Amino acid sequence: MNLQTPRLFLRPVQLGDAEDLFVARGDDAVMRHWDWPAAPSADAVRAVIAGHLEEIASGATQWWVVAQSPRGPAIGECDLSDIDPHHRRAEIGFLFRRAAWGQGFAREAMTRVLRYAFDDLALERLWARCHAGNAASRRLLEALDFRSEGTLRGHVIRDGVRRDCEIYGLNR
Repeated sequence: MNLQTPRLFLRPVQLGDAEDLFVARGDDAVMRHWDWPAAPSADAVRAVIAGHLEEIASGATQWWVVAQSPRGPAIGECDLSDIDPHHRRAEIGFLFRRAAWGQGFAREAMTRVLRYAFDDLALERLWARCHAGNAASRRLLEALDFRSEGTLRGHVIRDGVRRDCEIYGLNR
């Protein structure tokens, strides 16, 4: 499903997007608040995409490349994962290359993803998880009307260290 905003085009991720997504996923600064360190290569990003193709095909995940034109290079990515039609809920995620930070692209893209989740998929609850200390993601989630619901202590291991994750939720 393609989605569009006044400035952005969201299209389903494909293996061929690995090179563009590597710009963000290969950047230590972008990935510092992610579960995994920066990808070492575009081939590693391609393997991540390939690893999710079954979830995407089943409808359990929807993952979009965010670009400024219909076939333009990725400036970021957004997703709905763990889509649960019975409980009408899903997790959201987003990641943007550094050159796209501070321009409102993430908020614009995620506003469209939320509208799609609520209106087209008839979901009633969305949630997000971000690493403690990720002020930018926290600000974006709060701007999207998500509310803090607590902290998962030591939820992930990154570089051999347990990290806390903050949980945010939004009910329709």
